[in-house]
Amino acid sequence: MTVEPSRYRRACDYLAAAMIYLQDNVLLREPLRPEHLKPRPLGHWGTCPGLTLVHSALNRLIRRTGRRTLLVTGPGHGAPAIHANLWLEGTHAEYDAGLSLDGKGMAELVRRFSWPGGFPSHLSPEVPGVIHEGGELGYALATAFGAALDDPGLLVACVVGDGEAETGPTAASWHSPKFLDHATDGAVLPILHLNGYKIASPSIYASMSDGELIDYFRGSGWAPRLVDVTEAADPDRELGSALDAAHRALDTQPMIVLRSPKGMGAPDRTPDGTPLAGTFRAHQVPLDNAHDDPEELALLESWLRSYRPEELFDADGRPAEDILALPPEGELRLGKVPQANGGLLRRDLPLPDVAGFAVDTGAPGSRHAGATETAADWLAELVRRTEDRRDFRVVCPDELESNKLGALLEATPRAFGRPFPGYAEHLGAGGRVLEVLSEHLCQGWLEGYLLTGRHGLFPCYEAFASIVDSMVNQYAKFLKMSREVAWREPVASLNYLLTSEGWRQEHNGYSHQGPGFINNMLTKKSTVARVYLPPDANTLLHTLHRCLASTDQINVVVATKQSTAQWLDLDAAREHCRAGAGVWRWASNDDGHAPDVVLACAGTTPTTETLAAAWLLRREAPELRVRVVNVVDLLTLAPAERHPHGMAEPDFEAVFGADAPVVFGFHGYPSAVHEVLHGRREPNRFHVHGYLEEGTTTTPFDLLVSNRMSRYDLAASAISHAAGWSSEAGEVAGKLRRTRDDLRQRAYRDGRDPAEFTDWRWS
Repeated sequence: MTVEPSRYRRACDYLAAAMIYLQDNVLLREPLRPEHLKPRPLGHWGTCPGLTLVHSALNRLIRRTGRRTLLVTGPGHGAPAIHANLWLEGTHAEYDAGLSLDGKGMAELVRRFSWPGGFPSHLSPEVPGVIHEGGELGYALATAFGAALDDPGLLVACVVGDGEAETGPTAASWHSPKFLDHATDGAVLPILHLNGYKIASPSIYASMSDGELIDYFRGSGWAPRLVDVTEAADPDRELGSALDAAHRALDTQPMIVLRSPKGMGAPDRTPDGTPLAGTFRAHQVPLDNAHDDPEELALLESWLRSYRPEELFDADGRPAEDILALPPEGELRLGKVPQANGGLLRRDLPLPDVAGFAVDTGAPGSRHAGATETAADWLAELVRRTEDRRDFRVVCPDELESNKLGALLEATPRAFGRPFPGYAEHLGAGGRVLEVLSEHLCQGWLEGYLLTGRHGLFPCYEAFASIVDSMVNQYAKFLKMSREVAWREPVASLNYLLTSEGWRQEHNGYSHQGPGFINNMLTKKSTVARVYLPPDANTLLHTLHRCLASTDQINVVVATKQSTAQWLDLDAAREHCRAGAGVWRWASNDDGHAPDVVLACAGTTPTTETLAAAWLLRREAPELRVRVVNVVDLLTLAPAERHPHGMAEPDFEAVFGADAPVVFGFHGYPSAVHEVLHGRREPNRFHVHGYLEEGTTTTPFDLLVSNRMSRYDLAASAISHAAGWSSEAGEVAGKLRRTRDDLRQRAYRDGRDPAEFTDWRWS
């Protein structure tokens, strides 16, 4: 059968335009009237014709080569074009019988777009073939490279819009090939779509000459091929030839720079003579007043009829057979490639038993160890176990060794595919560690890797995790919606290990003190968000094991890289992590009775300070009944009806008491704890100490005092709030604060913290 690409594109462009405007009369079997239009036309027409041109060309390439291909669409707001292609290839109908390949299915597709209860105006998890929404621009190319890692048979085509290309993350992403191994990774083919304009102004890349574009991308290591279809007699042939040539030369790192008019196919001008097609005015809804302006309505009808739908669809609305013959079949369709539903490919990780890596703690607090150093040995063994499977990677914007995770580099090198000058260690092609000083790239790579069925870990300096706040917002939405799509299979969780935390960043100072990533996570859906603060090495091992076994979640684990006191043996740590929070009986003196005050803590440094506060109170106020509680899973504080990890109220009262005041030493901003506690009975009995945005380059003790989080502050607060102690509390609290101030002055004098602080041990 002869397949004419231009007919296929006419069908797609017609459907895309119909989705934006129509709710009825979708085949124009009668004159267009205002009541046929959607009450509020929504969508972005400007990029749709270019996306269809690319989609059609990729379909033909796949048919010729049989190459598994995944499409990542940066301009995700061009969703009507993708929907049209998915409908014509039959994927929509496979997932939803209501979108059948006939007039009824077409009418339903057109009506559903940007309609309450239907499809949103941008790409989303409800759309087959999608692993990247494109709702926020800048991350498509990084996601594409993540999808290509460890899949040598996969071609990932990535459309990058010229507005998106102006973003910093995209600028960094052009260097991603330097981390690929052509022997073990797939190929990424970027298609930079230059249609000239953003919403209301020209784009930078579209303003560059051909020579400037070639020089720019060659300098970044690419072999650019320019395709300009602005005045081409046969756009399909022009792009198809370029794709064929690029496919034959994938080892040279080809890319395509595609120039096409903005919103091509739309009317040249509005009824009042204002330029339209080929300008920024074609970006969204070109004729947005057709409801009320008869001239615009007539022009819209003329535009839609210019595609001659009667030649493309039969009397029942079924597309012509030659049109249906253009897309590939089965799992080669862009909407059905398994990598676009990566949960189908995900295998559980062969996680090592943590018992072989645990710290022998002895008596609580008697021994010191590094939590991340301990975890690194366990992670290194996981890397060794997955070397043949090649489905686990670590991405890190800062050096692993700085985060005391260097043991990983004994199991695998850092991936790097370029010659490097001078001296370097642990570099090599095919390494399982990806280090680049761009949090955006790490996030994008890992998202693409996870969504195509693999597993990973993202260690990061805590203060700079917030660089990807916006990206994790988008990803959380993607996971939330994916859970509501029946055919989407669960993918491995996105796991952050935040270390180099602010309480011990004395040499870097104020800029490295920022625990706000936790607060951002608390705004996410309870089905997705998890926050863990393991207080020592054994609890970190159990937490990482749990997180790497989980699916469809975003797990934030905060742990120090410093050598600190160890509190729980392996069995106690397992039970503590299972419960999420619990009473540390060995540190309490309430003997199981109602306490006068609860000293609670979450995080490594707050745990040490809280235990030291309890130690001080035993000496300064031995009759005070103190219960010590540690929280490893922050969301256990939430009411059970608000979060699946939330404690039932009886269990919560068994830990925190029914009405005792609680002085809480928290790793991050106090507001995070108050937010999680919302809905609990009498939340005002919780007095939270945490980071108050006070800091500089100073000693650890001075930083604690500046934020009212030192052991002396916690102890003074505890006795001041304790029931029945008001008459004696003032004298004890005053003594504690005077001692605090004296130690602080000694630190100022000597340039280091006094031994009373640095040499303290639990006893």
